[in-house]
Amino acid sequence: MSASPDPDQIKAEIDATREQLARTVDELSARLDVPARTKERAARVRDTAVETYRESPPIVIGGTLALVALVLGLVVLRRKRATPQRGRGRKR
Repeated sequence: MSASPDPDQIKAEIDATREQLARTVDELSARLDVPARTKERAARVRDTAVETYRESPPIVIGGTLALVALVLGLVVLRRKRATPQRGRGRKR
């Protein structure tokens, strides 16, 4: 006959399994917490931007101005395309 498992060993295995399951649930919860992940990512991006600015302010300012100019140019272009052209259609 085989020896019966030791109750203390079984309890230790159950406790280890519970701890592993708790870690897994915590990890899944963290992955599914989209607002917290978004805030964390925004903080990292902000910290990177601040550090980059501290290292070379003129480049960051120039890049920011270029980005603003690009966005404004796109807005103007879209408005021009959306505005109906008068006097350019075919005459009937």
